[in-house]
Amino acid sequence: MSDGQKSLLRVVFCGSVDDGKSTLIGRLLADTGNVADDQLAALEADSRRFGTTGGALDYALLVDGLEAEREQAITIDVAYRYASSKTRAYIIADTPGHIQYTRNMATGASQADVAVVLVDARLGILEQTRRHVTIAALFGVREVVAAINKMDLIGFSENHYTAIATEFRDLATQLGISAVATVPLVARDGDGVTQASARMPWYTGPTLLAHLDGVTVAARTQASNFRLPVQLVNRPNADFRGYCGTLSAGGAQVGDAVVVLPSGRTSSIAAIHAGDIACARADAGDAVTFVLKDAIDVSRGDVIAAVAAQPAVVDQFAADIVWMGEEAMLPGRQYLFKCGTRSVSGSISSLRHVLDVSSQAKSAARRLAFNEIGHCHVALSQPVVVEPYDVNHDLGSFIIIDKTTRFTVGAGMIRHTLRRATNIHQQAVDIDRAARAAALGQTPRCIWFTGLSGAGKSTIANAFEKRLHAEGRHTYLLDGDNVRLGLNRDLGFTTADRVENIRRVGEVAKLMVDAGLIVLVAFISPFRAERQMVRDLFAPGEFIEVFVDAPLDVCEARDPKGLYAKARAGSLKNFTGIDNPYEPPLTPEVHIDAGGNIPVDKLLSHITEILGAATGGT
Repeated sequence: MSDGQKSLLRVVFCGSVDDGKSTLIGRLLADTGNVADDQLAALEADSRRFGTTGGALDYALLVDGLEAEREQAITIDVAYRYASSKTRAYIIADTPGHIQYTRNMATGASQADVAVVLVDARLGILEQTRRHVTIAALFGVREVVAAINKMDLIGFSENHYTAIATEFRDLATQLGISAVATVPLVARDGDGVTQASARMPWYTGPTLLAHLDGVTVAARTQASNFRLPVQLVNRPNADFRGYCGTLSAGGAQVGDAVVVLPSGRTSSIAAIHAGDIACARADAGDAVTFVLKDAIDVSRGDVIAAVAAQPAVVDQFAADIVWMGEEAMLPGRQYLFKCGTRSVSGSISSLRHVLDVSSQAKSAARRLAFNEIGHCHVALSQPVVVEPYDVNHDLGSFIIIDKTTRFTVGAGMIRHTLRRATNIHQQAVDIDRAARAAALGQTPRCIWFTGLSGAGKSTIANAFEKRLHAEGRHTYLLDGDNVRLGLNRDLGFTTADRVENIRRVGEVAKLMVDAGLIVLVAFISPFRAERQMVRDLFAPGEFIEVFVDAPLDVCEARDPKGLYAKARAGSLKNFTGIDNPYEPPLTPEVHIDAGGNIPVDKLLSHITEILGAATGGT
């Protein structure tokens, strides 16, 4: 049987560090004839140079391809290998066990049909073992195998093996994994890998390879109606317009009625191309190009779906999130969410609970730290096309990207849409912002004063409002302390609370600008991400950032409220400039040097000169 005729199984090998994943995979590849003679010769040389087996073949080196991995005898990256047995083809992912590389394990699990979880027989089920099984379950892996390795180091004890196997089965069952198997082995020597072990006569089950060969692969999606996330609009000439992507579910054929989401426009399939070949039908997993009968607007990020059963188009949903960023996730902070082929701005609106991977207990929390798993509510700036992850992996998953660093900081699985996402709609009103501004005879703006405590933000903002008021302008001043006495009295000064503080103030300022006012905001607002979040609420030119720049030593010498003294004494925690950072603006519209004794009138004249007509009449 050729490899093309064999069924394909995607297997992720995971578990805690040094449990023997790479060794097991290398042995499996060698024993199934998937290692060429020249590779074996190279393995012998590498074993002498890098090996940890006293000169014997170190099978881990077959998959630990990075120089750092070989020198440290650990797996860092996800290593993929293609292999086949007599009856099945395999894509094998060797994932790292170290806690700092958990994100790479999640990458491997996201595409796997089966998870083989390595367990060191001496150590049993560790926290990282539980974390990997939990992540596998979250990513929809419903078949797991506990490969209980290094049985030779515990004297091939059946009782020891049984205890570990029972604990593993209990964990998998608790996570909702229905198919669980356990296999004792010695990966280095090959016991239990492809051949039964004479040293463990008490074990009568299948070898690891025999078990994997017999696994029935479940469909990766439960959706029966087709969905095509558009990756590319193909326009080679004026006579052809095609929409390229990989069919994530169902089957489609020429003539089928389709709907383009999120726009809701309908058409039908005029032609299907697989590469340069025209075909009458395409099925899930096929990379195809659809040509539609009607010339309608379709863009990258849209989804072409069957009219009969459409996925949801929402801007809010509940999801389980694996946090991968070194910096903790903060509810309310703006991130970039890549859902399918569409990327939109959004935030975690609330963290419902954090999962303890050791006990599976759920506890309340205000933030999600590195490698933690939480159930969250997500709010996006624009609607996206989604389905629950259990129904469609492609439309039910997303990644989270830090807007500043562009690093991937999280991965999520959508569990359900939120009812308010479909029940709340923007109410049309007859009196709009332009009408309100015209009635007031001014151009509404948000003038945002930021800087350290003691820099002079409130003093300058207050004096500036007096000047605007004297000119007949309609204004309102939002001051940090005043807002915390009312609207934000429930918030403290942790990083998470500071993010929420600015989010709320930004929304209030937006409403005030919509009312036609010139709103002045005087807040420390220490983080660039949150100031950018507020800026994004406004149209270009409506948000004016004023950086009141005074050095820390000057602000501390002024100390008008005695806060720096308290912070230095340790009685005031999380104080900006002392034990919390301040991120100065990089390109503010107005930069005021407030470090000296410059008269306020002169500063106001400077601001007015720079702002020009920003606060003038319409």
